[in-house]
Amino acid sequence: MENLAVVVLAAGMGTRMKSDLPKVMHPLAGRPMIRHLLETVARLDPARLVVVVGPGMEALEAAVAPHPTVVQHERRGTAHAVRQARQALEGFEGTILVLYGDTPLISEATLRRLLAEREGPDNPAVVVLGFRPEDPAQYGRLVVGGEGLKAIVEWKDATPQQREITLCNSGVLALDGRRAWCLLDRVTDDNAKGEFYLTDVVALARGDGASCSFVLGAEDELLGINSRAELAAAEALVQDGLRARAMEGGATLLAPGTVWFAWDTSIGRDVVIWPQVVFGPGVVVGDGVTIKGFCHFEGCTIAEGADIGPYARLRPGAEVGGGAHIGNFVEIKKAVVEAGAKVNHLTYIGDARVGAGANIGAGTITCNYDGFNKSFTDIGEGAFIGSNSSLVAPVTVGAGAVVGAGSVITKNVGANALAVARGAQMELAGWAERFRAAKRAAKAKPE
Repeated sequence: MENLAVVVLAAGMGTRMKSDLPKVMHPLAGRPMIRHLLETVARLDPARLVVVVGPGMEALEAAVAPHPTVVQHERRGTAHAVRQARQALEGFEGTILVLYGDTPLISEATLRRLLAEREGPDNPAVVVLGFRPEDPAQYGRLVVGGEGLKAIVEWKDATPQQREITLCNSGVLALDGRRAWCLLDRVTDDNAKGEFYLTDVVALARGDGASCSFVLGAEDELLGINSRAELAAAEALVQDGLRARAMEGGATLLAPGTVWFAWDTSIGRDVVIWPQVVFGPGVVVGDGVTIKGFCHFEGCTIAEGADIGPYARLRPGAEVGGGAHIGNFVEIKKAVVEAGAKVNHLTYIGDARVGAGANIGAGTITCNYDGFNKSFTDIGEGAFIGSNSSLVAPVTVGAGAVVGAGSVITKNVGANALAVARGAQMELAGWAERFRAAKRAAKAKPE
């Protein structure tokens, strides 16, 4: 939209969060909350976008890149924050949309309704996004008359009659860029908090004879996150949406409220997900996969028809092939488990390839780290690794080879060979009986 510029206010530390992390960097569904908002804004395709940050927020600047940032060195209110974007918006005369990094759940549809009102035939100088919460609490109130929006009154400055108003201010608004700076420059800090309120632009515009209006939004979309409790409430809303998306896409969630998705989780059709499964960022699940309970995934791919869990952990770089089985208490890290392979219990596979159709016995470990370097283990197609084996990388087990249970493999094993590396079994006839007799005699001897 060539006639749209967006200013995102994100300078607050969020003292109620009690955190060293800038408020808008706290994650929702596995990514900073501000990234959710920026993704929505990107669908509007604005001509300009600038994020207002506080001093010392280099991590936030990196998180919003490549979008430009400006620094609000003194936190003197919302109008003061928007003024910091003046240079970035120099010469712009379209609509300026002001958003908040700590209000990340607002939808594209709501923003488009707001922009349509701003650019409508009445040409209002300011359009505010209002809502009617179940509990108006201490939100600012929208004062409305027959001629439209008259003013926004902050709670601390409101009269008892104004506090009875149920139409509340979300903080989000759209300004006519041709009139914006004239309005913003006249905002003063003559109020209960001694701050420059962005909301004052409504009364100023009305004083100039310009019209102002509002559109209504949904309370769930306009949740501002200022505390850990509000962060948890927002997470619940996001998760509900992600669960609904997965089920609408053809997945079965046996206990939806216990499954946690990341913002980018991709779930195929006819996937069955049992209770208590957690998806971190970067997970792709193909069609027809079964995921049993209490699994944890991040940065991995699972191909069609695989069977995973329960209690499996797939870490970044794990790739599970079609029809493969990953069973209980198995951990896969930066490894490929090819089609039809089975890694069914109590096993760690890291920095490795498990060839198609291979079978990995219980308790097997790829010993990939020597304290300094990570090394690779290659297990060929159709290989059989006996239970409780340790494969000391770098090492190759050829296709069709068999490794005897309890082996410590330090050298390459040829295709179709048998490798056994364990101490020779020794038997001493009658030893156990003699041992017990000696212990009983020692115990019976008087002190």
